[in-house]
Amino acid sequence: MFIGRVVGVVWATRKHPSLEGAKLLLVKSLDPQTGKTKGIPLMAVDKLVDAGIGDTVLVIDEGNSARQLLDDPNAPVRTLVIGVLDCVTIEGNHYQYH
Repeated sequence: MFIGRVVGVVWATRKHPSLEGAKLLLVKSLDPQTGKTKGIPLMAVDKLVDAGIGDTVLVIDEGNSARQLLDDPNAPVRTLVIGVLDCVTIEGNHYQYH
């Protein structure tokens, strides 16, 4: 699991049936204390929270957990957006996201 920022959208004219109605987002890992993104973007499925570009999100990056949340054991999914974050508190320090 990691905190990330949505940096783009992937468009597909054809998708696996289990992804019908889902958004395909590009998400970069985020340092929660500095708010800076790092690394390369990963494609993440969003079928639960309706995140958009610029949102700070909580991401599961483990296939079995993602498939369980989608309630589809055959879904071709590893990375899933499970929440939009407003803030994080680390060791008493509060970090607000827009």
